[in-house]
Amino acid sequence: MPPSATPQGLADRLDGTRPYILSLFRIVVGLLFFCHGASSLLGWFGGLMGTGKTLDAGTWPGWYAAVIQLVGGGLVLLGLGTRSAAFICSGSMAYAYFHEHQPEKLWPIQNGGEAAAMFCWAFLLIVFTGPGPWALDRFLGSARPSVTTSETHRQPTAV
Repeated sequence: MPPSATPQGLADRLDGTRPYILSLFRIVVGLLFFCHGASSLLGWFGGLMGTGKTLDAGTWPGWYAAVIQLVGGGLVLLGLGTRSAAFICSGSMAYAYFHEHQPEKLWPIQNGGEAAAMFCWAFLLIVFTGPGPWALDRFLGSARPSVTTSETHRQPTAV
């Protein structure tokens, strides 16, 4: 069997694409979050819940959440201040889940909180993995490199 056909060969090839897939993941998550904010604040994409309306400025907590969605989602999408923006976005979705959804019923499938839970965990992943190579942070020199494949293959050291 040729070396490239072995499972390890496939794993090596997939590991080589990890930084780029992380960038794509960040871009998609940021875009989706941005769209939520744009619909609530600007009336884009059918407006708030498809009604064509927007949130009244300053209403708690929806308007503030929408600002975080629009600004934070845009920053994450562009890869600008990514980890900080993702941390704030994750926290806002944790608040949304535990304050708005979870008091109704325990499970996200029952309380309508699936999106809040998924966004919370997706943004938390971005906080720890970084923006990937396709980010404005990289061009501006303000981001440290994300985990590389050489780091993932290090052997544990004995203590």
